[in-house]
Amino acid sequence: MRQAESLRPPVCPGVLAGVTEPMIREVVHAFYARVRADATLAPIFEREIDGRWDAHLAKLCDFWSSVLLMTGRFKGTPMAVHARLPEIGPDHFTRWLGLFRQTVEDLCPAQAATLFVARSKMIAQSLQIGIAASRGELPEFSPQGARA
Repeated sequence: MRQAESLRPPVCPGVLAGVTEPMIREVVHAFYARVRADATLAPIFEREIDGRWDAHLAKLCDFWSSVLLMTGRFKGTPMAVHARLPEIGPDHFTRWLGLFRQTVEDLCPAQAATLFVARSKMIAQSLQIGIAASRGELPEFSPQGARA
């Protein structure tokens, strides 16, 4: 029995929190609908996505599936993509986190929303550190941004 237990793959946090592929798709699509309507974020995303929203949304569903369900579907380099955008700063991340929190709290059960938010904060922090490092700067973290 012990040997069989050791061969069983670990249960990932998303499964334990009730996250499903349909939930991820709903969150990603709803969130980016909000981003596209946001005066701060929309211009950057519209310029960078340049009409390729279907492909971008599919890639982000793969990203969140990999993050929360450990599917390994995401293939990409988000740090490199974000680091090449000179106008991105802490205020953009604060806004992104706020919209993301609103979206998951509107759509997900509490445990799943909590997991989505926790992971989004870690991702935002990692991206900010990487962007700052690529610019030769120290990142600016505001206490408000950490709670968004």
